Amino acid sequence: MRYLGALRVVGVCLLMAVVWQVQAWRHGAQLERQSAAQAQALSQQSLAALHQQQLEQNKRLALEQQLSAGDQQHARELADAQRDQARLRDRLATADVRLSVLVDANDPAGGCAVPATTAASGVVHAAARARLDPAHAQRIIGITDDGDNALIALRACQAYVHAVAR
Repeated sequence: MRYLGALRVVGVCLLMAVVWQVQAWRHGAQLERQSAAQAQALSQQSLAALHQQQLEQNKRLALEQQLSAGDQQHARELADAQRDQARLRDRLATADVRLSVLVDANDPAGGCAVPATTAASGVVHAAARARLDPAHAQRIIGITDDGDNALIALRACQAYVHAVAR
């Protein structure tokens, strides 16, 4: 009987060992499935983040290109305006062009008697005009130059803010 009791104990121990091993296998398989699912989820999240990063990079690149094109356009406008202003200043300096103002011949406070008619070589029905001193004309051109430059800079700033705000 002792032999049978020992055999039972050994059998129970073997049965417990087999049950324990089967549970360990099942638990290991479950852990592997969970690990694979987690790896797949992380891979999908990583791909989504990479896609989002690529979209943001494309947006940034498009904005940089648009701003660069705008900068080039405004630089051309500024260079053109400066060239035109320099040409006008040169023409004023060489007496090729003279600035003049209209004179109100009916204004008694004007203090100068400017004839309402022009010389024989001019237009007969033209209004009376007075020529400006070249130094004053240069100052007026300088003021208009500053105004033109300010307007070009303002348009550049507005275009930049509009592009960035989108």
